[in-house]
Amino acid sequence: MAGIIVVGAQWGDEGKGKATDLIAGKMDYVARYNGGSNAGHTVVVGDQTYALRLMPSGIVNPGVTAVIGNGVALDPKELVEEKASLEQRGVDTSHLLISLSAQVTTGYHRYLDRVSESHLGKRKIGTTGRGIGPTYADKINRIGIRVADLFDEKAVTAKVEQNLALKNELLTKIYGAEPLDAHKVVDELLTYGEQLRPYAADTSLVLNKALDEGKNVLFEGGQATMLDIDHGTYPFVTSSNPTAGGACTGTGVGPTKITRVVGVSKAYTTRVGAGPFPTELFDESGQWLRDRGHEYGVVTKRPRRTGWFDALVVRYAVRVNGLTDLVITKLDTLTGLKKIPVCVAYDITDHDGSVRRVTELPVDQGLFDSAKPVYEELDGWDENITGITDFDRLPAAAQTYVRRLEELAGCRISLVGNGPQRDHVIRLHPLVD
Repeated sequence: MAGIIVVGAQWGDEGKGKATDLIAGKMDYVARYNGGSNAGHTVVVGDQTYALRLMPSGIVNPGVTAVIGNGVALDPKELVEEKASLEQRGVDTSHLLISLSAQVTTGYHRYLDRVSESHLGKRKIGTTGRGIGPTYADKINRIGIRVADLFDEKAVTAKVEQNLALKNELLTKIYGAEPLDAHKVVDELLTYGEQLRPYAADTSLVLNKALDEGKNVLFEGGQATMLDIDHGTYPFVTSSNPTAGGACTGTGVGPTKITRVVGVSKAYTTRVGAGPFPTELFDESGQWLRDRGHEYGVVTKRPRRTGWFDALVVRYAVRVNGLTDLVITKLDTLTGLKKIPVCVAYDITDHDGSVRRVTELPVDQGLFDSAKPVYEELDGWDENITGITDFDRLPAAAQTYVRRLEELAGCRISLVGNGPQRDHVIRLHPLVD
């Protein structure tokens, strides 16, 4: 039995989809445990590239059951469209299961997200406008709609009417926006509900039985550690728990059944949306990384903010997730650099104005906002390393770079990605026993 969690160790977009896909070949189940259609995963299989939004990455692996857990904010419209798109490309989606307890993102959640973000002006958080925050807000306020409600016309009608009675007041009187029609919302939800009914299940029961029977389950998170609602750069975070603990609450599987926690990090750093980013580059180096690494959002197509590897961020991710292994992606992107800076400390300004150097991530966001990176420079390399599968065949400088990241992170690096294809990886340690 293996219960393996894969989690982003930075601000997202680290290549979790590829890492998940590589492990999924030995898995019986791949379960998505948080986030919604705002979390894109790119999986490359041969000459085919799949940009997944709600679907677990395991959906492209024959024989793997793909599970959408209770912790996901499920937009039925998005899921039906994504499912149809995959089927048109020859992907079998019949092995999909959806938790009856997953929260449903409705049209009014998407509308509220866009309207409220626009209302914030300069204080915008950087949301994708896909309704994820409002969905989780309704969940916490105990007025959310669950997947099970989509199969009960009376229940879903009552909930939508109750919710829109309040939300339409907010839309019209606070935001000056148009009200929404409850009947149209209900009709849309019931229509999509009928299409998703065959896949709905008690997925907590399914996953626990699978683990008890000795089967392998991979738990896949959206977003990443630094976007966690509790442990990230609040308030510039997502509305759920992408960290490893979220895998248990987001699927209904207890922590004693988790055997390994794998963190994924780029060989440099990127971020999308607003919020602090100590190693961010604003010069030609930042654009070089963006162009070389094709750093544009899978879902939004927004250009990502780019910067050098931040050891404090990854070491923090190792701690709060209890990482057993690290996967480093996009090492090949750095080819051609003469020197590669790595952030090993911050100079931060205390509330009294004094400056001090720290080697651990400040959880006080005021201090984190003031952080100035302290860099250690490592030698770069010019040789093309794309597709190399033997670590010893890497240039000496590339080997040194990987080993230094491992030392700074305080966690063994088990896999190194050095190209876009599924087999463009160097395996240092097995991720599945």
